[in-house]
Amino acid sequence: MVLDNKKVLVTGADGFIGSHLVERLLEEGCKVKCFVCYNSFNSWGWLDTLPKEKLAMLEVVAGDVRDPNGVRRSMEGVSVVFHLAALIAIPFSYHSPDSYIDTNVKGTLNIVQSARDLGIERVLITSTSEVYGTAQYVPIDEIHPRQPQSPYSASKIGADCIAESFYRSFNLPLTIVRPFNTFGPRQSARAVIPTIITQLLNGQTSIKLGDLTPTRDLVYVLDTVEGFVEIAKSDTLVGQGCNIATQKEISVGDLAQSLINLINPKAKILMDDIRIRPQASEVFRLLGSNKKLLENTSWKQRFDLEQGLKETISWFAEPGNISRYKVEMYNL
Repeated sequence: MVLDNKKVLVTGADGFIGSHLVERLLEEGCKVKCFVCYNSFNSWGWLDTLPKEKLAMLEVVAGDVRDPNGVRRSMEGVSVVFHLAALIAIPFSYHSPDSYIDTNVKGTLNIVQSARDLGIERVLITSTSEVYGTAQYVPIDEIHPRQPQSPYSASKIGADCIAESFYRSFNLPLTIVRPFNTFGPRQSARAVIPTIITQLLNGQTSIKLGDLTPTRDLVYVLDTVEGFVEIAKSDTLVGQGCNIATQKEISVGDLAQSLINLINPKAKILMDDIRIRPQASEVFRLLGSNKKLLENTSWKQRFDLEQGLKETISWFAEPGNISRYKVEMYNL
């Protein structure tokens, strides 16, 4: 599929990955419609930080992905849908699992139902590496068993299954995009890299973290959104799932030490029990295979881990950016 001049909808456009994807789609020549979460502050999330000339190129609609009416109306007249809207914080899913089912499962059902009715040309459903759970083998490919180790991952497995059923039942032209651990500017402080960086930049010398042993496959956000674009262009990935991964891993402890070395070598790591997942819920190893992505698209990793971390630190170091974060709080 050629994306140039296509009208596309991005749900979750106000979020971390979504806002970066919006910018990349503008570069691709798309006419971009942004679905953002309705709120009484009239906030468009991270889209509010984009330059005025970019904002002028966007059509922004506010709604709730749980509302089939609003979802359907937002999808009218578009050719491609990038569905990123979701609840994603794992600790909060322990607290409020119902909201994850409503948003992630029912929200995805609303997307695919409307896509079917409206004859949308292509739908990309955003999944997560968390659906795989702790690796049974590595690198984790797309046929790895799915293991619901948290209410969040269970809700995303449910969303994946709804999407798969619409491809098999109605031949809906969709692909399930499965990014591994994306990081970079604008990421929520509930994620480990912003947690470490914001504490260090705030002058703290005891960095509070949970379990240091899990490993993660970290993908810089600009590489992630490039993956979305390349997957959308690929006709061979219709009806399939596809990882976006670097096929490299690092432990949380080694990652934390790398950031400490880059920002304040005098800082130490302090274990904080409140940040530790229940033992059977922790995903101890994530190392993704990117073989399918490389074989079916022109995607290449442009940012290695060190480059990505330096770019991320630089962004957070800007006073106007770090001031948006409540560094002193543990963010669920």
